[in-house]
Amino acid sequence: MNIKIKVNGQLRSVEVEHNTTLLQVIRKDLNITSPKSGCEKGECGACTVLLDGKPITSCLVLAFTVDGSEITTLEGITPKDGLNPIQKGLINAGGIQCGFCTPGFIMSGHNFFSKKEDFTIDELKRALSGNLCRCTGYKKIVDGMLLAAKEMGIKVKK
Repeated sequence: MNIKIKVNGQLRSVEVEHNTTLLQVIRKDLNITSPKSGCEKGECGACTVLLDGKPITSCLVLAFTVDGSEITTLEGITPKDGLNPIQKGLINAGGIQCGFCTPGFIMSGHNFFSKKEDFTIDELKRALSGNLCRCTGYKKIVDGMLLAAKEMGIKVKK
């Protein structure tokens, strides 16, 4: 089956089998490597991408079901001339160690911040709760997100 999807703003056509996941298409057919294959059960969040603007675990989505949809990966939100505020924040706060979970956290954070003028720490933690990190713990990741929010002019509510 041939599907057409817009990936990071570019229309792509891909031949898929009925059991091919969106993650497999992104990584193998489109050679986009930021979404990672972690648990392949939708539990770790390493494969998080935006599907029509909403975060999803791409390992659980069959590719043929996204025909005509828009997919955004980390590559699609990273400026060509540098890093986005979330990437900078995570680096500056030490919220990256092995980096395996990082793209999923960034995509979840990006989605969260794109809808906010202000937020509470608990709201941020809930937005990131679908992502697991086995290296840093979560404090430095939250600290990095807070640095990003500050750079983007998004306020933390008490």
